[in-house]
Amino acid sequence: MTDSLTTADGAPAAPAGCPAHAGAVELNSLQFQQKTAELYRELRRVHGAVAPVALDGGVPAWLVLGYREVHYVTSNDQLFARDSRRWHAWDSIPADWPLLPYVGYQPSVLFTEGPEHRRRSGAISDALGAVDQFELQTVCERIADTLIDAFVGSGEADLMADYAHQLPLLAIVRMCGLPDSEVDDLVHDLTVSLDAGEGDDPVAAYQRVQDRIQRLVEAKHRRPGPDVPSRLLAHSAGLTDEQIVQDLISVIAAAQQPTANWIGNTLRLMLTDERFSVTLSGGRRSVGQALNEVLWEDTPTQNFIGRWAAQDTELAGRRIRRGDLLVLGLAAANTDPQVRPDAAAGAAGNQAHLSFSHGEHQCPYPAPELAEVIAKAAVEVLLDRLPDVVVAVDAESLVWRPSIWMRGLESLPVEFTPGPALRG
Repeated sequence: MTDSLTTADGAPAAPAGCPAHAGAVELNSLQFQQKTAELYRELRRVHGAVAPVALDGGVPAWLVLGYREVHYVTSNDQLFARDSRRWHAWDSIPADWPLLPYVGYQPSVLFTEGPEHRRRSGAISDALGAVDQFELQTVCERIADTLIDAFVGSGEADLMADYAHQLPLLAIVRMCGLPDSEVDDLVHDLTVSLDAGEGDDPVAAYQRVQDRIQRLVEAKHRRPGPDVPSRLLAHSAGLTDEQIVQDLISVIAAAQQPTANWIGNTLRLMLTDERFSVTLSGGRRSVGQALNEVLWEDTPTQNFIGRWAAQDTELAGRRIRRGDLLVLGLAAANTDPQVRPDAAAGAAGNQAHLSFSHGEHQCPYPAPELAEVIAKAAVEVLLDRLPDVVVAVDAESLVWRPSIWMRGLESLPVEFTPGPALRG
């Protein structure tokens, strides 16, 4: 890593050691393992609503912590843009940088702007909008029953590995027409590309995901069906195969990891929090409450990388230079005391969270609704099938994944009375 960075036009940029990033906090995974809320509070106390941080390898960035500031950034796409080619740091980024799969420019809807973004996101919205949500709920209930059947006779399970991580991807596999045989490898590669552990190669994992989706699109050319890839191929937007491959990866990644952790975090809440434990047996209202509370308190997507400043500006008193990288602190924004002075009061009925981001680049409609259908079905079926399920360890000993980006448990071991399988 070089000591100085330059912008695309040769102007000096702010390296990690410059005055603007004095006292920058190194965002390493272990900091984010257990009590993220305390870390966000400390960052806010020391730095205010926008904190100077260093990503993997000391790469400088700004972490936007304030609710109003995240809302402002995501509402101003011309000032805080999505095209990562604006970044002034590219000359210093190594080819094996762990975050490269999600920062390196790709012809994906995630990096488009203006009319092109509206064209691409509109096609995705239309393709997802054609999904029958009642049918999706039925499919998810069947998937849930099948997964539970695999462990119900043993009286114990890890609800993350055996259930939460598998169900969303199986649902999106059905929506995309992928063969079930692809699921295990796809889950592994998506997980590695998002949260690489020691010895993992996130760049290679992402390439395997891309190759798999490329084969899927080629297959849908030959044999279209009532699925998302076929609808994108037939859409009036006239997307190329490369665009469809990239956009499908975005859809699948957004459907799997965040929804899996939404399920897991909700089950943890309902199994360890007395406010919800009294309604475990058939308490449908509590499921919706728990899902919404998790989006406020333990939202699956903690931080999102990112936005790039299109020109010099100020944000919360910080001088942001053209080409600077901003990381959206969605979880920190949701717990901002400026907008939630009494967080202990809960979030019942309040859906103004930023868990799906905001603005033109927020999670496209109706993706959040589809994710909720999947998550709600997963939680309800499990509680119906295992009415006496309890966490098999002390709640305080549950371990969160060491991830800056995603908030989810390493495992959720549970015990219950063994029962019969429903499906042969």
